[in-house]
Amino acid sequence: MPASAQAPYPNRPIRIVVPYTAGTGIDILARVTGQKLSDRLKVPVVVDNRPGASGNIGTEAVAKASPDGYTLLMNASTHVTNAALQSSVPYDPAKSFTPIGPVAIGNLALVVHPSVPARSVLELVALAKGEPGKLNYASPGSGTPHHLAMELFKLHFRVDLTHVPYKGTAGAVTDLLGGQVQVMFLPVHVALGQVQAGKLRMLAAGGARRSPVTPDIPSLADEGVTDIDVDIWYAMLAPAGLPKDQVALLNAEMNAILGDPEVRENLLKQGLNPTPGRPADLARMIDTDLDRWTKIVRTAGIKTD
Repeated sequence: MPASAQAPYPNRPIRIVVPYTAGTGIDILARVTGQKLSDRLKVPVVVDNRPGASGNIGTEAVAKASPDGYTLLMNASTHVTNAALQSSVPYDPAKSFTPIGPVAIGNLALVVHPSVPARSVLELVALAKGEPGKLNYASPGSGTPHHLAMELFKLHFRVDLTHVPYKGTAGAVTDLLGGQVQVMFLPVHVALGQVQAGKLRMLAAGGARRSPVTPDIPSLADEGVTDIDVDIWYAMLAPAGLPKDQVALLNAEMNAILGDPEVRENLLKQGLNPTPGRPADLARMIDTDLDRWTKIVRTAGIKTD
């Protein structure tokens, strides 16, 4: 069929692959924006959860898919941290994909058990320096954003905290609430209820910027830590080689969706701050973060479970 006779894009269902399980923040993000994308493009948009191998299974599936605009990827900053952490991944985080654009930021909060006599970031640092290795910090597992954030924190302040990895967030939070571990980086919306109940204390929320969910809590930058950005970014990508007109269309539609007050309010309730942007912005984020996290992983000697 000559190009002039081809039906305009899109003319059949679009699949958004989420490389994690249903109910996760990234899954919610894909479903909220996917429904709006379906409404705007007048074709079905289906979320396809392909979890496994720390997100690598779903990500690889998109890397190998046809660049026809009908297979998209909603991924998180683990897109690059996996590549930094693992000796090999079945894709190149930059070259295997076409960036569509940034979608949202998920802020992490630095929280402590109430038994910890620290009410600010610098007080926690002083405490840790006074008793090296005594404080334990939890993560949902080695290589998770929570783990990497604390390793970045340790490197910056040159403090020694002992890592206690769990198999998932639930067990880590249970022991944090019980005081078996004392410190953790948690998504703001996950920590907030426990903080409001007095079961945890939040010292900072957000890296470079305050969380819109907790505007009264200082960010790490507010605390004078300007070079630690521990927030998780979320973005939309497609297989490498996607035609430029499709990239432009998808980027424009996603930016319009993220500017919708209803969508913004919905995402903020989930602890996700919409961040519309250009494909070039996402490409720069991927390159910058891959370089940054590769250096951090090497310096800290971080290994996955």
